[in-house]
Amino acid sequence: MDPVVISQYEHQAGWRLRPAIAGLSQQELNWKPTDPKLGLWSIQQIVLHLMDSDLIWTDRAKRVIAEDNPSLIGYNETKFANHLHYELWSADDAITIFELNRKNFANVLRHLPHAAFARVGTHNEAGVMRLGQMIQRISGHVDHHMKFVDLKRAAFGKATAQ
Repeated sequence: MDPVVISQYEHQAGWRLRPAIAGLSQQELNWKPTDPKLGLWSIQQIVLHLMDSDLIWTDRAKRVIAEDNPSLIGYNETKFANHLHYELWSADDAITIFELNRKNFANVLRHLPHAAFARVGTHNEAGVMRLGQMIQRISGHVDHHMKFVDLKRAAFGKATAQ
């Protein structure tokens, strides 16, 4: 696996998410827009979703590395966001967990033999997935959600601090 991809995977959490919540009040973090163009989740829900999905993804990747063609189970991200009281969590702590998870797992990825990135697991919704493909996919996840964070910040008149 390209070391640049692993480095990008590792550092996305901090350099993208910390500035995304900088200077926002708890009310702004938990504001849910009604305009679908802004996305329907609050910034807080996005941050917690990114942490949760990363922890779930890491579990899947660990099983692909350690087991032969493990089953990879999907989850309903909207139900997580709606029922796990994300508004009560600390966004800052969630980013710290996200950063530490990526830092530690990137170290694992750097020590894998090249052949490990061809290992597969079978996702109940997406089918057969190779570890290398999984890393590419999760690496784009933060960028996907950041466009909605930036739109919400703009609605508050606050550009993302970068």
